[in-house]
Amino acid sequence: MLGYDNLMNHYKTNFNLMQFHKYSLSDLENMIPWEKTIYIDLLKEHIREQNEKSRDQQALANRRR
Repeated sequence: MLGYDNLMNHYKTNFNLMQFHKYSLSDLENMIPWEKTIYIDLLKEHIREQNEKSRDQQALANRRR
């Protein structure tokens, strides 16, 4: 089942993609099985990069104090 370890994880992933990243349920349901995995991996990388930028900016702001 698309690499999900359980059904609840599948629904949580769909919910998060719809709620926070503006995917529609029909978008998610119409994806080719491996396509969703690729989009999730790209999204995780993007979030990692954003978090890293945020930490760097916070560290810079703390040094200026």
